[in-house]
Order: sequence, then structure tokens, then C-alpha cells
Amino acid sequence: MGKAPKKTSLRPVDAATMVLWRKRRNGTLEVLMGRRHRNHVFMPHAYVFPGGRVDPIDAALDPASALPADVQARLERAANPTRARAIAAGAVRETFEETGLLLGERAADSPGGFRPHLEGLDYFFRAITPPGRPRRFDARFLVANAEGVSGEIGTGDGELLDVEFRSLDDTRALDIAGITRIALAEFERWIATPQDPDPNRLVPLSKFLRGRYYITPE
Repeated sequence: MGKAPKKTSLRPVDAATMVLWRKRRNGTLEVLMGRRHRNHVFMPHAYVFPGGRVDPIDAALDPASALPADVQARLERAANPTRARAIAAGAVRETFEETGLLLGERAADSPGGFRPHLEGLDYFFRAITPPGRPRRFDARFLVANAEGVSGEIGTGDGELLDVEFRSLDDTRALDIAGITRIALAEFERWIATPQDPDPNRLVPLSKFLRGRYYITPE
């Protein structure tokens, strides 16, 4: 009998995730999260930040403001310049589509009907889905203050349910995947530390090895 064909792991595809945050008047920090449908193949029913795979349209989007040079440089460690901008634009697009909140301005003559604002973004975390999963992503996590967004929560495409800004304490009681909890911890570390516009700043990278998540510099 011949040997069974060796199973090959899916190659991760580029993905972009957005952590939108704000502070209440009492100083409580909140982040925007929603729940995925039960019938999703990838992380069904889990609470996540808005995001998804980077699509061809993201490279065609015409930004209303440029990505900061240091953020562009950090994204270019694992992407060419065009792809790096597309990843940032994809985070804005996915947030708009899934939640109804737009970090940008409406523009009928632009692909997607809007032009993303990229100047307020920072890139703070990267995670690669472990081998053997039904979907694999090379996800870059970007962060932005929600003060500059327009639109109304709940007017997205319905891919995320129960979309709300939640306090960090409230998020701890949600059904959240392990990698999302790690991203939350990295966000808390990011917001507690003054961030210099340094293109050489290290970005934490999460990998899964022998049943455990490991964080290493990118």
C-alpha cells in the first residue's frame, strides 16, 4: 500500500484587526467588540475586535490622510509598502463594514465609498494562527482613538452581533478566544506606556508552539 499523502498546513493570509478605544467622562477605558455568529468556521460565537482578511480593494482605497511613517515602517517588516498600507486600510474598512463606525470620510468617487483616515493609527501586535486550523491568518492589530469616528453602531453588515464599547473589566466576562485575550493584554500594555514614533519599536508577535502561546519580538 502507498503512503497516505502528507497533510500540508494552510498558509496564513494577511488580516487586519482594529482596536478602537475611548474613555468615558469618569476615566473608564472602553474598547469596541462584537460577537461572531455561531455558524462561522473561524472562532464561532466568540467576542472579537472588528477585522478580517485583507482584500484587493484595500490596496485601491485612497487615504484621506497618510499612515505615520513609523507605523508604515513597522508594517513593512513583513510586507511591501503597498501591502503595508493595504493592511492599515483593511482594518478601517473591516471596522466600517462590521460595526458601522468609520475612521475616515465619505467619498462617492473612492472604492468602497469612503477614504480612510490613517494618520491616527498605531501598530502594536501581530498574531499568526497556529497550523491545523480551518482558517489561518497573519493578523496585524492596529489601534486608534474612537474620537475621530463617524457613523452609528449597529449599521454594519451584521457579521458581528452585540457590538458595543465595553470596559476592560466587562470584557473579562465575555466568551473570548485565547488570542483575543492576549491582544487585550497587549493593548493594555500599549496604552499604559507612552509610545514614541520609533520605526524600530518592537512589535510583540504571538505564535503557538506545543500547545502554548508564546510572545516574541517581531
